[in-house]
Amino acid sequence: MADKVLIYSRFPKTMMVRFAERFELLDTGGKPAREVFSADELSGIRALLTAGGTPLDAEAMDLFPKLGAIVCYGTGYDGIDLKAAAARNIEVGHSPGANAASVADIAMTLMLATTRRILAADQYVRSGDWVASMPSPMMRPKAGMPGRRIGVYGMGEIGRKIAARCAAFESEIGYFSRTKYDLPYQYFPTLEALADWCSVLMIAVRAGADTQHVVNADILKRLGADGYVVNISRGSVIDEKALVAALTDKTIAGAGLDVFDNEPHAPDALTALANVVLAPHIGGHTLESHVAMQDCVLTNLGAFFEGKSLPHGVK
Repeated sequence: MADKVLIYSRFPKTMMVRFAERFELLDTGGKPAREVFSADELSGIRALLTAGGTPLDAEAMDLFPKLGAIVCYGTGYDGIDLKAAAARNIEVGHSPGANAASVADIAMTLMLATTRRILAADQYVRSGDWVASMPSPMMRPKAGMPGRRIGVYGMGEIGRKIAARCAAFESEIGYFSRTKYDLPYQYFPTLEALADWCSVLMIAVRAGADTQHVVNADILKRLGADGYVVNISRGSVIDEKALVAALTDKTIAGAGLDVFDNEPHAPDALTALANVVLAPHIGGHTLESHVAMQDCVLTNLGAFFEGKSLPHGVK
């Protein structure tokens, strides 16, 4: 008999195919588990699969008295109450670095699209304004990448890949992270100092209580009128209201966002602005990344049901 795994978050069925080949899946479809399955069915659940950003607190864990493993699909685990899990001897796993390359790629895409005004340029061609030689303030020349100061906030796997990509564009790289690493980039002791120095702030920090709205009005003001912010981390890291205000009054020049505070809802105030480029949280959404993340999930679940520690456990 196949081991049972509860699918706690809502996932496309195509992403669950490999798991269904090995385990018996009880899929909630993103609904509260108690609305889909009986208390008796839930009482026997030993492992569940979830999206890292889906809230999973102590009360929710209590629904599964035999729960021993929470496995996150992806690198994030900010929705998991780690203290509650530890108190119940529940291991938490994720897929560290599995989507780092694709997320770094989308960070670069957003930065270039924003700083080079690609969406405005596209519209300039489509509208016929280019052939009509119509002047457009959005088409005025802007600074390019050589010599541009790129600040990376968070120097994990994704941050390092972003930095390497930016360096290939002949940019100067600086970073702020909880840890200073032996890297060929300038280290700044605070986020404030990094924002004062750079013209593009790349947010690649892990989300959590300590980073909630840490990129606030003050940090945005420090970037300046020629500054840009790119967020591929979690929407919670930026104070969204402060960002809207900074973009509206030209405190900063623009923003590139793949994540939002209340997904999938991007504020109307953001969608109405011409100096922001938006994407629907597609940073890790490539074929290669999904295969790598699924490999980590399968490895974690397989180890758990064999009575072993999770190879990709949250440290």
